[in-house]
Amino acid sequence: MMATDFFTVETVLLKTLYVLFMIEIGTRRVRLVGVTAHPNAAWMSQRARELSMTMAAEDASLPRFLIRDRDTKFVAGFDAVFTGDGTEIIRTPIAAPNANAFAERWIASARSECLDWILIRSERHLIRVLADYVEHYNHARPHRGRDLRPPCSTGSPPAPVTGVHHIRRRDRLGGLIHEYELTAA
Repeated sequence: MMATDFFTVETVLLKTLYVLFMIEIGTRRVRLVGVTAHPNAAWMSQRARELSMTMAAEDASLPRFLIRDRDTKFVAGFDAVFTGDGTEIIRTPIAAPNANAFAERWIASARSECLDWILIRSERHLIRVLADYVEHYNHARPHRGRDLRPPCSTGSPPAPVTGVHHIRRRDRLGGLIHEYELTAA
């Protein structure tokens, strides 16, 4: 099952950019689908085709359900791509943001942990920042709903730390986000 949504980001020059993303509900893995200033029907259909082909090439596990809101930017061509792959589209009720809670929570995380702290200059800058944040979110950020494992992790939950260890810190996004890992003593 996947959820999708849009959110907007204002650049320094007051240009509004639209970010389309999808989140896998079971694993919490986020996919950045696209960023544009003008999300028209052709752009939406193309992003859906690209995502469908990417997911089929990666692991051949297309979602059974896709949750989305009733935004007019989600055109018939967007839905047709996924229904052609056997995915059922579930539209959330009108004025019910909690119905797409996983997508709304990711938007809040992306804003509070990243976008509220950076001045975005352009569409290219936003893509670079979000790609780095999504990489951190999918591969390093622990999630309580997954026993403190990142979304792309397949191993068991981390074991409690005992004994003497050294901790190595890696900075992302110019030091805005820190990732920590244990090294041998």
